Amino acid sequence: MIKDLINSIYRISDNSYGEIDKLFEYRCYEAGETFVNKNQFNDKEYFLLNGICKSFLINPGGDEITLSFFGEKTVLSPHTIRTKNQLSLICVKSLTKAEAVTLDANKFAELMVSNIEIRNFGNQVLRNELADKMEKEIGMASLTAKERLLNFRKKYPSLENVIPHTDIATYLGITNVSLSRLRKEAAR
Repeated sequence: MIKDLINSIYRISDNSYGEIDKLFEYRCYEAGETFVNKNQFNDKEYFLLNGICKSFLINPGGDEITLSFFGEKTVLSPHTIRTKNQLSLICVKSLTKAEAVTLDANKFAELMVSNIEIRNFGNQVLRNELADKMEKEIGMASLTAKERLLNFRKKYPSLENVIPHTDIATYLGITNVSLSRLRKEAAR
């Protein structure tokens, strides 16, 4: 299953996969469990096998502001952009029960230096993350709330019925009341 996830991003050989496989540690997270905390030490990469997670920050009012969603068979935001000096810049929480494989980010970085296939895989993960962030940033600046909701539905077809709407609203940059109104309009 993990090899399929990796190959869906960038195809690597069995030998290269064997090098990564040695680093894997399986983890389970309960729904609502925050397993990456802002300003705390984190040296892991995360491959989400199943479940739904979100990355988020806490605003000055104490509210969680959703940055990204991650569904099954995805790679969470890479360590290199998620941390500074080994301290996390964001929080990550499982919204449902989730299973993941983690690996030591420093050892993975060493493999990227020594193995071109693993380097290409890692670079593709970074490119995908950058493209997602740019798409969201452009959408926040140039689309109406309704258009952002429709784009959200295309990108995450079944998520709206599984996770709290407050998470979706903060991801879209709107209030929960506005999201409720938009959902009613879209249902007509």
